Amino acid sequence: MAERPFYIVDVFAQEKYAGNQLAVFRDARELSDETMQRIAREMNFSETTFILSDQPRDGGYEVRIFTPVAEVPFAGHPTLGTAHIIRHEIIGKDVEHINLNLKLKQIPVTFGQEAGREILWMKQKSPDFGDTSDPAAIADLLGLAVEQIDTRFPIQAVSTGLW
Repeated sequence: MAERPFYIVDVFAQEKYAGNQLAVFRDARELSDETMQRIAREMNFSETTFILSDQPRDGGYEVRIFTPVAEVPFAGHPTLGTAHIIRHEIIGKDVEHINLNLKLKQIPVTFGQEAGREILWMKQKSPDFGDTSDPAAIADLLGLAVEQIDTRFPIQAVSTGLW
């Protein structure tokens, strides 16, 4: 297999070797689905992204997201980390926003500054709220006393894209 350079991005971090790691590959249009999946499995991060081309298409950059076991239509930290690479390594200049064309849909990402650091925002769908869980059952499952669970907040599955 030919050499394929990639980036490791520390998302949600203020320093290297922290946060949620992500591998980002550029110019991946010639890779098969199987090859992308094998690379993601080899990287073994929660997600690996593949930017298909350095040129935007249909108003955004074509990106695919893979976990070690499957492709996913959307995930938050890979979207933000990949947008960071597109802005700094592909576009090479400060832009206020870009769009990523993901399997789920086109996701806009906006860039800003706060306290001298780059901040990224993405627009995604409104959350879907699942069932709530019984605090006593969760406490038992985790080996905690029920008093250690803050019952002011429901224990609940909430999704903005993967279910």
